[in-house]
Amino acid sequence: MIDLFYAPTPNGWKISIFLEEAGLPYTVRPVNIGRGEQFVPDFLAISPNNRIPAIVDNDPAGGGPPVSVFESGAILLYLAEKTGRFLPVDLRGRTATLEWLMWQMGGLGPMLGQHGHFRLYAPEPIPYAIDRYAREAQRLYGVLDRRLAATGACVAGEAFTIADMAIFPWVVTHKAQGLTLDDYPAVKAWFAAVRARPGVQAGMAVGRATRPAEMDAETRRNLFGQGAAKPGSPA
Repeated sequence: MIDLFYAPTPNGWKISIFLEEAGLPYTVRPVNIGRGEQFVPDFLAISPNNRIPAIVDNDPAGGGPPVSVFESGAILLYLAEKTGRFLPVDLRGRTATLEWLMWQMGGLGPMLGQHGHFRLYAPEPIPYAIDRYAREAQRLYGVLDRRLAATGACVAGEAFTIADMAIFPWVVTHKAQGLTLDDYPAVKAWFAAVRARPGVQAGMAVGRATRPAEMDAETRRNLFGQGAAKPGSPA
């Protein structure tokens, strides 16, 4: 059984999608990031970067004590290797999957996160930041569009992989990002096909009712105002 420490965000959705697609039994352990539950010691013991998602695998391969994993890309790799699913075994398919997974982790997610922050949540508009990240978001969508136009199917080729699971939840945010998929026809076709998958729909529905209704002062402080604690100070 997998314990999924989770909130319904793009990074959280990656893992709930995998678990639903794979049919792997799991228990959701909600983490209310708007109320600071990501900073409590029990959670930090398994996710020292105070970010969701994280998992604890209570039945790891080979037996032994439970295994905890943090960082969404690492979790996807762990689960793919555990189940033998959604990560090709041939050299070229595996390499392409890992390339595009890392592209999402190092590029698409962080850049869209910054764009969304300065566009939607910054206390005052900073035109340079908004323009800089908007341009980078458009560039990355262009990269993805060209890739999908070349494959004609999924990100790493014909097969649906953990790379698609990693990228899709961030593309879900395109309207909030001020982007239209009409400008990226290959992304638009891929997005519709992935969204139609029952496992993706089930994964996206996990914890939907727990999303915060509004960005109040406490939520803003916990999401944007809490850095690494200094030695000797409270977490």
